[in-house]
Amino acid sequence: MTIASPNDAPPLTRSTRLFYGTGLMASGIKTSAFSTYLLLFFNQVMGVPATIVSTAIALTLVVDAVVDPTIGRWSDRTRSRWGRRHPFLFAAAVPAGLFFTITWFPPDGLSDFAMGVWVFGMASLTRACMSLYEIPSSALGAELTNDYAERTRIFALRFWFGYIGAFGFGAFCLYFFFVATPEYPRGQLNPAGYTWFAITGGVLIALAVLTSAFGTRNRIPYLRQVRDREEKLSLMGHLREMADAFTHKPFMAIFGYSIFKQTAIGLYTATTLYFGTYVFELSAGQLAILVTENLVAATLATPLAPKLAEWFGKRNAAMSMGLIGICIGVMPLILTLFGLFFPPGHPLLVPTLFVVGAVYHAMIATSLMNSSGMIADTVEDHAVKSGRHNAGVFFSVNSFTTQCAVGLGILLAGLVLDASAFPQDANPLGVSQAIKNSLIMHYVPATVGLWLVGSLLLLFYPITEASHRANLEKLKSREAEANAQAVRDGAIGGAGR
Repeated sequence: MTIASPNDAPPLTRSTRLFYGTGLMASGIKTSAFSTYLLLFFNQVMGVPATIVSTAIALTLVVDAVVDPTIGRWSDRTRSRWGRRHPFLFAAAVPAGLFFTITWFPPDGLSDFAMGVWVFGMASLTRACMSLYEIPSSALGAELTNDYAERTRIFALRFWFGYIGAFGFGAFCLYFFFVATPEYPRGQLNPAGYTWFAITGGVLIALAVLTSAFGTRNRIPYLRQVRDREEKLSLMGHLREMADAFTHKPFMAIFGYSIFKQTAIGLYTATTLYFGTYVFELSAGQLAILVTENLVAATLATPLAPKLAEWFGKRNAAMSMGLIGICIGVMPLILTLFGLFFPPGHPLLVPTLFVVGAVYHAMIATSLMNSSGMIADTVEDHAVKSGRHNAGVFFSVNSFTTQCAVGLGILLAGLVLDASAFPQDANPLGVSQAIKNSLIMHYVPATVGLWLVGSLLLLFYPITEASHRANLEKLKSREAEANAQAVRDGAIGGAGR
Protein backbone atom coordinates (compact mmCIF):
# COMPACT_ATOMS: atom_id res chain seq x y z
CA MET A 1 0.00 0.00 0.00
CA THR A 2 1.01 3.67 -0.33
CA ILE A 3 2.36 5.12 2.91
CA ALA A 4 1.24 8.64 3.79
CA SER A 5 4.01 11.20 4.11
CA PRO A 6 4.26 14.92 4.84
CA ASN A 7 5.84 15.18 1.38
CA ASP A 8 2.39 14.54 -0.14
CA ALA A 9 0.44 16.96 2.05
CA PRO A 10 -0.90 20.39 1.05
CA PRO A 11 0.68 23.40 2.77
CA LEU A 12 -0.27 23.95 6.39
CA THR A 13 -2.91 26.60 6.93
CA ARG A 14 -2.58 29.26 9.59
CA SER A 15 -5.59 27.89 11.45
CA THR A 16 -4.07 24.40 11.61
CA ARG A 17 -0.82 25.78 13.01
CA LEU A 18 -2.77 27.77 15.60
CA PHE A 19 -4.94 24.82 16.64
CA TYR A 20 -1.88 22.61 16.91
CA GLY A 21 -0.14 25.14 19.11
CA THR A 22 -3.07 25.65 21.49
CA GLY A 23 -2.62 22.17 22.92
CA LEU A 24 0.59 23.16 24.67
CA MET A 25 -1.42 25.55 26.83
CA ALA A 26 -2.46 22.43 28.76
CA SER A 27 1.15 21.40 29.29
CA GLY A 28 2.06 24.96 30.28
CA ILE A 29 -0.65 25.07 32.95
CA LYS A 30 0.27 21.67 34.38
CA THR A 31 4.03 22.20 34.32
CA SER A 32 3.85 25.70 35.78
CA ALA A 33 1.41 24.67 38.49
CA PHE A 34 3.43 21.61 39.50
CA SER A 35 6.82 23.30 39.23
CA THR A 36 5.94 26.60 40.87
CA TYR A 37 3.08 25.91 43.27
CA LEU A 38 3.11 22.23 44.22
CA LEU A 39 6.13 22.44 46.53
CA LEU A 40 5.05 25.82 47.91
CA PHE A 41 1.48 24.61 48.58
CA PHE A 42 2.35 21.38 50.39
CA ASN A 43 5.42 22.84 52.16
CA GLN A 44 4.42 26.38 53.15
CA VAL A 45 0.59 26.10 53.13
CA MET A 46 0.05 22.50 54.29
CA GLY A 47 3.21 22.38 56.43
CA VAL A 48 4.78 19.21 54.95
CA PRO A 49 8.62 19.13 55.06
CA ALA A 50 10.18 20.16 51.75
CA THR A 51 12.25 16.99 51.48
CA ILE A 52 9.14 14.77 51.67
CA VAL A 53 7.31 16.75 48.99
CA SER A 54 10.30 17.10 46.66
CA THR A 55 11.23 13.42 47.05
CA ALA A 56 7.65 12.33 46.32
CA ILE A 57 7.61 14.39 43.13
CA ALA A 58 11.06 13.16 42.10
CA LEU A 59 9.94 9.53 42.51
CA THR A 60 7.31 10.08 39.82
CA LEU A 61 10.23 10.01 37.37
CA VAL A 62 10.32 6.23 37.90
CA VAL A 63 6.75 6.08 36.59
CA ASP A 64 7.61 8.46 33.74
CA ALA A 65 10.59 6.33 32.74
CA VAL A 66 8.21 3.42 32.06
CA VAL A 67 5.08 5.24 30.89
CA ASP A 68 6.59 7.78 28.48
CA PRO A 69 8.50 5.42 26.12
CA THR A 70 5.58 2.96 26.25
CA ILE A 71 3.18 5.67 25.07
CA GLY A 72 5.63 6.78 22.39
CA ARG A 73 6.03 3.23 21.10
CA TRP A 74 2.29 2.55 21.29
CA SER A 75 1.60 5.72 19.33
CA ASP A 76 4.16 4.80 16.65
CA ARG A 77 2.54 1.38 16.15
CA THR A 78 -1.13 2.45 16.24
CA ARG A 79 -3.26 2.20 13.12
CA SER A 80 -6.80 3.60 13.13
CA ARG A 81 -9.15 5.73 11.07
CA TRP A 82 -8.00 8.61 13.29
CA GLY A 83 -4.34 7.93 12.44
CA ARG A 84 -1.52 7.20 14.86
CA ARG A 85 -1.67 10.26 17.10
CA HIS A 86 -5.21 11.61 17.44
CA PRO A 87 -6.77 8.71 19.41
CA PHE A 88 -4.38 9.50 22.24
CA LEU A 89 -5.16 13.21 22.16
CA PHE A 90 -8.89 12.61 22.53
CA ALA A 91 -8.39 9.98 25.25
CA ALA A 92 -6.13 12.15 27.40
CA ALA A 93 -8.14 15.37 27.71
CA VAL A 94 -10.69 14.74 30.48
CA PRO A 95 -8.57 12.41 32.71
CA ALA A 96 -5.66 14.86 32.63
CA GLY A 97 -7.84 17.75 33.78
CA LEU A 98 -9.57 15.63 36.43
CA PHE A 99 -6.42 14.25 38.07
CA PHE A 100 -4.80 17.70 38.01
CA THR A 101 -7.71 19.12 40.00
CA ILE A 102 -7.84 16.27 42.54
CA THR A 103 -4.12 16.68 43.34
CA TRP A 104 -4.79 19.88 45.28
CA PHE A 105 -7.48 18.36 47.55
CA PRO A 106 -5.71 15.87 49.86
CA PRO A 107 -7.91 14.13 52.48
CA ASP A 108 -7.94 15.64 55.96
CA GLY A 109 -5.83 14.15 58.72
CA LEU A 110 -2.98 12.71 56.66
CA SER A 111 0.45 12.40 58.24
CA ASP A 112 3.47 13.98 56.55
CA PHE A 113 4.41 10.61 55.03
CA ALA A 114 0.86 10.00 53.82
CA MET A 115 0.86 13.45 52.27
CA GLY A 116 3.99 12.45 50.38
CA VAL A 117 2.22 9.31 49.14
CA TRP A 118 -0.74 11.43 48.04
CA VAL A 119 1.52 13.82 46.12
CA PHE A 120 3.31 10.90 44.47
CA GLY A 121 0.08 9.13 43.44
CA MET A 122 -1.83 12.13 42.12
CA ALA A 123 1.19 13.68 40.41
CA SER A 124 1.97 10.34 38.72
CA LEU A 125 -1.59 9.97 37.40
CA THR A 126 -1.70 13.57 36.18
CA ARG A 127 1.64 13.30 34.45
CA ALA A 128 0.79 9.94 32.85
CA CYS A 129 -2.40 11.41 31.37
CA MET A 130 -0.53 14.48 30.16
CA SER A 131 2.10 12.22 28.57
CA LEU A 132 -0.76 10.47 26.76
CA TYR A 133 -1.36 13.84 25.09
CA GLU A 134 2.09 15.42 24.96
CA ILE A 135 4.05 12.62 23.31
CA PRO A 136 1.72 11.89 20.37
CA SER A 137 1.11 15.62 19.98
CA SER A 138 4.83 16.39 19.79
CA ALA A 139 5.32 13.55 17.29
CA LEU A 140 2.44 15.02 15.29
CA GLY A 141 4.41 18.26 14.98
CA ALA A 142 7.29 16.41 13.34
CA GLU A 143 4.84 14.86 10.86
CA LEU A 144 2.93 18.02 9.92
CA THR A 145 5.93 19.15 7.89
CA ASN A 146 9.44 17.97 6.96
CA ASP A 147 10.73 21.47 6.22
CA TYR A 148 13.75 22.43 8.38
CA ALA A 149 12.73 26.08 8.85
CA GLU A 150 8.96 25.57 9.07
CA ARG A 151 9.44 23.08 11.90
CA THR A 152 11.11 25.78 13.97
CA ARG A 153 8.21 28.14 13.22
CA ILE A 154 5.66 25.48 14.24
CA PHE A 155 7.40 24.65 17.48
CA ALA A 156 8.01 28.34 18.21
CA LEU A 157 4.27 29.02 17.92
CA ARG A 158 3.56 25.94 20.01
CA PHE A 159 5.89 27.15 22.74
CA TRP A 160 4.25 30.58 22.63
CA PHE A 161 0.95 28.94 23.52
CA GLY A 162 2.75 26.96 26.21
CA TYR A 163 3.96 30.21 27.74
CA ILE A 164 0.43 31.64 27.51
CA GLY A 165 -0.82 28.62 29.43
CA ALA A 166 1.92 28.67 32.02
CA PHE A 167 2.28 32.35 32.75
CA GLY A 168 -1.06 33.72 31.58
CA PHE A 169 -2.77 31.27 33.90
CA GLY A 170 -0.27 32.07 36.65
CA ALA A 171 -0.83 35.82 36.37
CA PHE A 172 -4.62 35.36 36.30
CA CYS A 173 -4.51 33.27 39.48
CA LEU A 174 -2.27 35.73 41.29
CA TYR A 175 -4.65 38.58 40.41
CA PHE A 176 -7.97 36.86 41.13
CA PHE A 177 -7.43 33.78 43.33
CA PHE A 178 -4.43 34.58 45.53
CA VAL A 179 -5.78 37.87 46.82
CA ALA A 180 -4.13 39.32 49.93
CA THR A 181 -6.18 39.38 53.14
CA PRO A 182 -5.39 40.67 56.64
CA GLU A 183 -4.68 37.09 57.67
CA TYR A 184 -2.64 36.34 54.53
CA PRO A 185 -0.85 39.51 53.35
CA ARG A 186 0.97 37.29 50.83
CA GLY A 187 -2.01 35.87 48.92
CA GLN A 188 0.03 33.05 47.40
CA LEU A 189 0.08 31.50 50.89
CA ASN A 190 -3.73 31.63 51.32
CA PRO A 191 -5.18 28.06 51.26
CA ALA A 192 -8.56 29.30 49.98
CA GLY A 193 -7.03 30.51 46.72
CA TYR A 194 -6.01 27.02 45.71
CA THR A 195 -9.61 25.78 45.35
CA TRP A 196 -10.47 27.78 42.24
CA PHE A 197 -6.86 27.55 41.11
CA ALA A 198 -7.18 23.76 40.90
CA ILE A 199 -10.65 23.68 39.33
CA THR A 200 -9.88 26.34 36.71
CA GLY A 201 -6.60 24.69 35.80
CA GLY A 202 -8.23 21.29 35.31
CA VAL A 203 -10.98 22.67 33.07
CA LEU A 204 -8.54 24.65 30.93
CA ILE A 205 -6.26 21.64 30.51
CA ALA A 206 -9.10 19.51 29.14
CA LEU A 207 -10.36 22.28 26.82
CA ALA A 208 -6.89 23.02 25.41
CA VAL A 209 -6.21 19.37 24.53
CA LEU A 210 -9.63 18.91 22.90
CA THR A 211 -9.24 22.14 20.90
CA SER A 212 -5.90 20.96 19.51
CA ALA A 213 -7.23 17.48 18.73
CA PHE A 214 -10.31 18.68 16.86
CA GLY A 215 -8.43 21.53 15.17
CA THR A 216 -5.82 19.26 13.58
CA ARG A 217 -7.96 16.29 12.60
CA ASN A 218 -8.21 17.65 9.00
CA ARG A 219 -4.53 16.64 8.58
CA ILE A 220 -5.09 12.97 9.45
CA PRO A 221 -5.28 11.79 5.79
CA TYR A 222 -1.84 13.30 5.12
CA LEU A 223 -0.03 11.99 8.21
CA ARG A 224 2.39 9.10 8.11
CA GLN A 225 0.66 5.77 8.79
CA VAL A 226 1.94 2.33 9.64
CA ARG A 227 1.66 -0.39 7.01
CA ASP A 228 -1.36 -2.67 6.81
CA ARG A 229 0.66 -5.67 7.93
CA GLU A 230 2.99 -4.19 10.51
CA GLU A 231 5.34 -6.85 11.77
CA LYS A 232 4.35 -8.18 15.19
CA LEU A 233 7.10 -7.91 17.73
CA SER A 234 7.69 -9.60 21.04
CA LEU A 235 8.20 -7.55 24.19
CA MET A 236 11.95 -7.91 23.75
CA GLY A 237 11.61 -6.80 20.15
CA HIS A 238 9.86 -3.61 21.23
CA LEU A 239 12.47 -2.99 23.91
CA ARG A 240 15.32 -3.50 21.44
CA GLU A 241 13.85 -1.00 18.98
CA MET A 242 13.25 1.53 21.75
CA ALA A 243 16.75 1.04 23.15
CA ASP A 244 18.18 1.49 19.64
CA ALA A 245 17.44 5.19 19.94
CA PHE A 246 20.05 5.42 22.70
CA THR A 247 22.77 4.29 20.30
CA HIS A 248 22.05 7.26 18.02
CA LYS A 249 24.62 10.02 18.59
CA PRO A 250 22.43 13.07 17.73
CA PHE A 251 19.67 11.71 19.93
CA MET A 252 22.00 11.17 22.89
CA ALA A 253 23.34 14.71 22.56
CA ILE A 254 19.90 16.30 22.63
CA PHE A 255 18.80 13.89 25.38
CA GLY A 256 21.68 14.91 27.66
CA TYR A 257 21.15 18.59 26.93
CA SER A 258 17.42 18.29 27.63
CA ILE A 259 17.92 16.53 30.97
CA PHE A 260 20.21 19.25 32.30
CA LYS A 261 18.33 22.23 30.88
CA GLN A 262 14.93 21.00 32.06
CA THR A 263 16.27 20.26 35.54
CA ALA A 264 17.63 23.81 35.65
CA ILE A 265 14.27 25.18 34.53
CA GLY A 266 12.52 23.06 37.16
CA LEU A 267 14.85 24.36 39.85
CA TYR A 268 14.12 27.93 38.76
CA THR A 269 10.35 27.56 38.67
CA ALA A 270 10.24 25.74 42.03
CA THR A 271 12.22 28.48 43.78
CA THR A 272 11.05 31.63 41.98
CA LEU A 273 8.15 32.19 44.40
CA TYR A 274 10.52 31.71 47.32
CA PHE A 275 12.80 34.44 45.98
CA GLY A 276 9.89 36.71 45.14
CA THR A 277 8.12 36.18 48.46
CA TYR A 278 11.03 36.04 50.91
CA VAL A 279 14.06 37.72 49.27
CA PHE A 280 12.38 40.56 47.37
CA GLU A 281 9.27 40.58 49.64
CA LEU A 282 6.80 41.02 46.79
CA SER A 283 3.02 40.93 47.08
CA ALA A 284 0.82 38.66 44.96
CA GLY A 285 -0.04 41.65 42.75
CA GLN A 286 3.62 42.44 42.16
CA LEU A 287 4.35 38.80 41.42
CA ALA A 288 1.49 38.82 38.91
CA ILE A 289 3.13 41.76 37.13
CA LEU A 290 6.38 39.83 36.95
CA VAL A 291 4.64 36.74 35.62
CA THR A 292 3.37 38.74 32.62
CA GLU A 293 6.93 39.41 31.52
CA ASN A 294 7.02 35.79 30.43
CA LEU A 295 4.28 36.57 27.91
CA VAL A 296 6.34 39.47 26.57
CA ALA A 297 9.35 37.16 26.40
CA ALA A 298 7.47 34.44 24.50
CA THR A 299 6.08 36.98 22.04
CA LEU A 300 9.62 38.22 21.36
CA ALA A 301 11.05 34.71 21.08
CA THR A 302 8.44 33.35 18.63
CA PRO A 303 9.72 35.29 15.58
CA LEU A 304 13.30 35.40 16.90
CA ALA A 305 13.86 31.64 17.21
CA PRO A 306 13.42 30.83 13.48
CA LYS A 307 15.62 33.76 12.52
CA LEU A 308 18.46 32.67 14.79
CA ALA A 309 18.12 29.10 13.49
CA GLU A 310 18.41 30.43 9.94
CA TRP A 311 21.46 32.58 10.74
CA PHE A 312 23.41 30.33 13.11
CA GLY A 313 21.77 26.90 12.98
CA LYS A 314 19.47 25.41 15.61
CA ARG A 315 22.21 23.96 17.78
CA ASN A 316 24.24 27.15 18.09
CA ALA A 317 21.11 29.22 18.69
CA ALA A 318 19.94 26.87 21.45
CA MET A 319 23.33 26.80 23.19
CA SER A 320 24.12 30.52 23.06
CA MET A 321 20.67 31.73 24.07
CA GLY A 322 20.52 29.33 27.01
CA LEU A 323 23.92 30.25 28.43
CA ILE A 324 23.61 34.01 27.95
CA GLY A 325 20.05 33.93 29.26
CA ILE A 326 20.88 32.19 32.53
CA CYS A 327 23.79 34.54 33.21
CA ILE A 328 21.43 37.51 32.84
CA GLY A 329 18.70 35.81 34.88
CA VAL A 330 20.80 35.31 38.02
CA MET A 331 22.27 38.82 38.08
CA PRO A 332 19.60 40.32 40.42
CA LEU A 333 20.31 37.55 42.94
CA ILE A 334 24.09 37.99 42.73
CA LEU A 335 23.77 41.75 43.15
CA THR A 336 21.39 41.24 46.09
CA LEU A 337 23.92 38.94 47.73
CA PHE A 338 26.51 41.72 47.66
CA GLY A 339 24.05 44.44 48.66
CA LEU A 340 24.18 46.13 45.24
CA PHE A 341 20.56 45.60 44.12
CA PHE A 342 17.39 47.51 44.93
CA PRO A 343 16.07 46.64 48.42
CA PRO A 344 12.50 45.42 49.03
CA GLY A 345 10.00 48.24 48.59
CA HIS A 346 12.20 50.32 46.28
CA PRO A 347 10.13 51.82 43.40
CA LEU A 348 12.59 50.53 40.79
CA LEU A 349 12.69 46.95 42.10
CA VAL A 350 9.70 45.54 40.22
CA PRO A 351 10.37 47.38 36.90
CA THR A 352 14.00 46.21 36.93
CA LEU A 353 13.03 42.61 37.72
CA PHE A 354 10.47 42.81 34.91
CA VAL A 355 13.02 43.92 32.29
CA VAL A 356 15.67 41.43 33.41
CA GLY A 357 13.10 38.64 33.50
CA ALA A 358 11.75 39.47 30.04
CA VAL A 359 15.23 39.33 28.50
CA TYR A 360 16.11 36.14 30.40
CA HIS A 361 12.92 34.32 29.47
CA ALA A 362 13.07 35.46 25.83
CA MET A 363 16.50 33.86 25.53
CA ILE A 364 15.46 30.67 27.34
CA ALA A 365 12.31 30.41 25.22
CA THR A 366 14.38 30.81 22.05
CA SER A 367 16.65 28.01 23.23
CA LEU A 368 13.68 25.72 23.93
CA MET A 369 12.03 26.42 20.58
CA ASN A 370 15.17 25.54 18.64
CA SER A 371 15.92 22.42 20.66
CA SER A 372 12.40 21.07 19.94
CA GLY A 373 13.03 21.50 16.24
CA MET A 374 16.28 19.59 16.70
CA ILE A 375 14.41 16.61 18.14
CA ALA A 376 12.13 16.57 15.10
CA ASP A 377 15.14 16.59 12.76
CA THR A 378 16.65 13.67 14.68
CA VAL A 379 13.66 11.51 13.69
CA GLU A 380 14.63 11.52 10.00
CA ASP A 381 18.33 11.13 10.73
CA HIS A 382 17.58 7.97 12.71
CA ALA A 383 15.12 6.76 10.06
CA VAL A 384 17.85 6.89 7.39
CA LYS A 385 20.06 4.64 9.51
CA SER A 386 17.41 2.29 10.92
CA GLY A 387 14.59 2.28 8.36
CA ARG A 388 12.07 3.12 11.13
CA HIS A 389 10.22 6.42 11.56
CA ASN A 390 9.68 6.38 15.35
CA ALA A 391 8.76 9.96 16.15
CA GLY A 392 6.73 8.83 19.16
CA VAL A 393 9.71 7.15 20.81
CA PHE A 394 11.92 10.19 20.28
CA PHE A 395 9.37 12.65 21.58
CA SER A 396 8.67 10.42 24.57
CA VAL A 397 12.18 11.39 25.64
CA ASN A 398 11.28 15.05 25.21
CA SER A 399 8.27 14.45 27.45
CA PHE A 400 10.40 12.61 30.00
CA THR A 401 12.99 15.38 30.17
CA THR A 402 10.21 17.94 30.55
CA GLN A 403 8.93 15.91 33.49
CA CYS A 404 12.45 16.18 34.88
CA ALA A 405 11.76 19.88 35.25
CA VAL A 406 9.10 18.95 37.79
CA GLY A 407 10.82 15.91 39.26
CA LEU A 408 14.57 16.45 39.46
CA GLY A 409 14.13 20.23 39.52
CA ILE A 410 11.86 20.15 42.56
CA LEU A 411 14.04 17.53 44.23
CA LEU A 412 17.03 19.82 43.76
CA ALA A 413 14.96 22.76 45.01
CA GLY A 414 14.11 20.83 48.16
CA LEU A 415 17.79 20.06 48.71
CA VAL A 416 18.72 23.71 48.15
CA LEU A 417 16.07 24.83 50.65
CA ASP A 418 17.23 22.30 53.23
CA ALA A 419 20.90 23.15 52.71
CA SER A 420 19.98 26.80 53.23
CA ALA A 421 18.17 25.92 56.52
CA PHE A 422 15.04 27.54 55.09
CA PRO A 423 12.12 27.15 57.54
CA GLN A 424 8.79 25.58 56.55
CA ASP A 425 5.59 27.59 57.02
CA ALA A 426 7.82 30.67 57.28
CA ASN A 427 6.66 34.23 58.00
CA PRO A 428 7.45 36.22 54.81
CA LEU A 429 8.91 39.04 56.93
CA GLY A 430 10.62 36.80 59.46
CA VAL A 431 13.32 35.09 57.37
CA SER A 432 16.79 36.32 58.34
CA GLN A 433 19.15 37.90 55.84
CA ALA A 434 21.66 35.11 56.50
CA ILE A 435 19.18 32.47 55.36
CA LYS A 436 18.26 34.54 52.29
CA ASN A 437 21.94 34.83 51.37
CA SER A 438 22.45 31.11 51.94
CA LEU A 439 19.55 30.36 49.60
CA ILE A 440 21.11 32.52 46.87
CA MET A 441 24.57 30.99 47.34
CA HIS A 442 23.22 27.46 46.98
CA TYR A 443 20.90 28.25 44.06
CA VAL A 444 23.09 30.26 41.67
CA PRO A 445 25.96 27.73 41.20
CA ALA A 446 23.46 24.88 40.81
CA THR A 447 21.40 26.50 38.05
CA VAL A 448 24.37 27.94 36.10
CA GLY A 449 26.21 24.63 36.36
CA LEU A 450 23.26 22.68 34.96
CA TRP A 451 23.01 24.94 31.90
CA LEU A 452 26.75 24.81 31.30
CA VAL A 453 27.00 21.00 31.40
CA GLY A 454 23.94 20.62 29.17
CA SER A 455 25.32 23.03 26.58
CA LEU A 456 28.65 21.21 26.46
CA LEU A 457 26.80 17.96 25.68
CA LEU A 458 25.01 19.69 22.83
CA LEU A 459 28.36 20.14 21.06
CA PHE A 460 28.00 16.47 20.00
CA TYR A 461 24.78 17.18 18.04
CA PRO A 462 25.84 17.08 14.35
CA ILE A 463 22.65 17.70 12.30
CA THR A 464 22.61 20.84 10.14
CA GLU A 465 20.11 22.11 7.61
CA ALA A 466 22.19 20.65 4.78
CA SER A 467 22.40 17.18 6.35
CA HIS A 468 18.68 17.30 7.16
CA ARG A 469 17.80 18.01 3.52
CA ALA A 470 20.03 15.12 2.44
CA ASN A 471 18.19 12.81 4.87
CA LEU A 472 14.83 13.86 3.44
CA GLU A 473 15.96 13.08 -0.09
CA LYS A 474 17.11 9.60 0.95
CA LEU A 475 13.83 8.88 2.74
CA LYS A 476 11.76 10.20 -0.16
CA SER A 477 13.61 7.91 -2.55
CA ARG A 478 13.06 4.91 -0.27
CA GLU A 479 9.34 5.64 0.11
CA ALA A 480 8.90 5.93 -3.66
CA GLU A 481 10.66 2.59 -4.12
CA ALA A 482 8.56 0.93 -1.39
CA ASN A 483 5.31 2.25 -2.87
CA ALA A 484 6.31 1.08 -6.36
CA GLN A 485 7.09 -2.38 -4.96
CA ALA A 486 3.70 -2.45 -3.20
CA VAL A 487 1.99 -1.69 -6.51
CA ARG A 488 3.94 -4.44 -8.27
CA ASP A 489 3.14 -6.96 -5.51
CA GLY A 490 -0.52 -6.03 -5.74
CA ALA A 491 -0.54 -6.53 -9.49
CA ILE A 492 1.12 -9.95 -9.22
CA GLY A 493 -1.27 -10.99 -6.48
CA GLY A 494 -4.26 -9.88 -8.54
CA ALA A 495 -3.05 -11.70 -11.64
CA GLY A 496 -2.66 -14.91 -9.71
CA ARG A 497 -6.26 -14.98 -8.47
